[in-house]
Amino acid sequence: MAITPTTGVVPTPVPYSVKAGAAKALRNLINACNINLPQEFLRHCPGIDFTARSPGSDRVHFPSPLREQDTMLAIKALEACAAAAIADLRCGVDPQSDYKRRITIDVDKTSCFLMSAYLTTVDGMGKQDPGVKAKVPDTDLHRAQSILYRRLSANLYETKNPGEYYHIHGSLEATKTLKMIGLPPFNPAMTDYRTCINTIESAVKQFTIEELDRMNVMHEQAGIPALTWDQFRRSSHGEALQNMPPLSVDRMDKWTPEVEFSPSDNRCGPQHALHGIKVLELCRVIAGPTIGRSLAAHGATVLKVTSPALPDVPFFQVDVNTGKHTTGLNLRDKSHRVTFNRLVADADVIIDGYRPGALARLGIDKASLVEMARKRGRGIVYVAEDCFGGTIGTGTAHMPGADWASRPGWQQIADCVTGVAWAQGEFMGVNAPVVPPFPMSDYGTGALGAVAAMAGLYRRATEGGSWICRTSLCQYDVFLMNQGLLPETEQRRLRKVHDDAFFKLRHHDSVDEVGRRALASLRRVVPHLFDSALMQQAESTGFGGVVAWPKEAIKVEGLRVGHLRAARPNGFDEASWADWEEDAGLAKASQAQPHLY
Repeated sequence: MAITPTTGVVPTPVPYSVKAGAAKALRNLINACNINLPQEFLRHCPGIDFTARSPGSDRVHFPSPLREQDTMLAIKALEACAAAAIADLRCGVDPQSDYKRRITIDVDKTSCFLMSAYLTTVDGMGKQDPGVKAKVPDTDLHRAQSILYRRLSANLYETKNPGEYYHIHGSLEATKTLKMIGLPPFNPAMTDYRTCINTIESAVKQFTIEELDRMNVMHEQAGIPALTWDQFRRSSHGEALQNMPPLSVDRMDKWTPEVEFSPSDNRCGPQHALHGIKVLELCRVIAGPTIGRSLAAHGATVLKVTSPALPDVPFFQVDVNTGKHTTGLNLRDKSHRVTFNRLVADADVIIDGYRPGALARLGIDKASLVEMARKRGRGIVYVAEDCFGGTIGTGTAHMPGADWASRPGWQQIADCVTGVAWAQGEFMGVNAPVVPPFPMSDYGTGALGAVAAMAGLYRRATEGGSWICRTSLCQYDVFLMNQGLLPETEQRRLRKVHDDAFFKLRHHDSVDEVGRRALASLRRVVPHLFDSALMQQAESTGFGGVVAWPKEAIKVEGLRVGHLRAARPNGFDEASWADWEEDAGLAKASQAQPHLY
């Protein structure tokens, strides 16, 4: 740093402020999504306060060059504004008035949200505790998670051309991917971590990126080359997504009338912003279910529907099923379909987290939803989340140039294709991509989907009609990358304070290993993130123990924000909107605060 000519004193660098970064990211988010948002949402923005109470809270926590905290704080702020605007509507507040609800977004709790799956526990046992398997029903139907060898079929490897990398992804069924690259689907004798990696990477190195991509498309498997940010932006799909907002809200029909939110009991503020709203969630793993989890925190009645014939990652349910009921229905079964249609007929929101067109092939498409809404005289809000974005409507049509729109994908796939992984690798001092710690783009996408759902509900209440809302993992990543990387001074600080063991990770290290080392480093560098005061807990009958999970980061003046029940496994409840329990402790914890502190 240059010495100032007047005093000869070296100026002290100004520490990077996450709160200031969040304020800037919020402005960018509003500009990017503006035409998709009811303007009433924005009225509460001046009342937002990003709070960092613990020492070191207003600093970057994660060993990553990405502005994940800034971006997530901005999305949570917009979510809070949406809740405030809906509460105003229910209470009869004049949208033209000067009244603004005070809003706080907690920096520490937002960081906890970004690694929620790694903090959530059952009877004190977390994701990486072998003993937790006794508490969580096994939904790994195809044994993709059963042994390390099969788990590593979803991983990033170098290809035939040195310096070029491809993320194969056995998804929830590893057999196809392993066979595709010439390996046996099971190899129980192979239990050593490095041996498994070397074996699979050696097989991947027999192919070029182009060959792997052709095989993935042929076998309908998830998989993608790891691109730099510049390479992605120059791709036709990247160009298409640069012209898309992080979320979209479009009208599906204009014939059904306005559907008012039920008025507040005392006309001074509802219990929760979404009290009385029924949400039908058709999702697996993290991003899609996070939409439902977020809506449940605002009081929506969220019923998650999964098929007992489809696999899901077992432990993630402890995290993302928070606040919901869950039921099991096979939509290919006629009797189950009758039950499902009855649920749809009474739902306000449908969340679709499957590959674009999957539900349309089962008859859940724009035409059927619009016809259902017309018959019942009440519009519906359809929220779709997928990997690549670029899809239009409820089917597989996509915008020009969005060549990958209909492909399957997961969080690591999105992070690799958009340049996020390359940015992480370069930050770690290697000329190769490395998948960032924790499923942060999953949680960010889920929070965007919740904002979109609330915008659709607001529009249904004020304009009538049915609405289709969309977001994707790649749209989140594009918005994240458009914020730019952290300043080099802050990146140097993070490299200095975090553990050397984390920076020894390489491209082929698994997400589990990346998460394990990142968590160990965070416990030392920012121990206050692991304080029990940032967690809440409740008894879960479904998991047969006490579940603990991070508290909500949002507080809105006059509103309750918080879940009313602990998570339960998939398929635990009856397929019904009736007889939902509330945990007394959670209900008390979510009581509306007339004044924020």
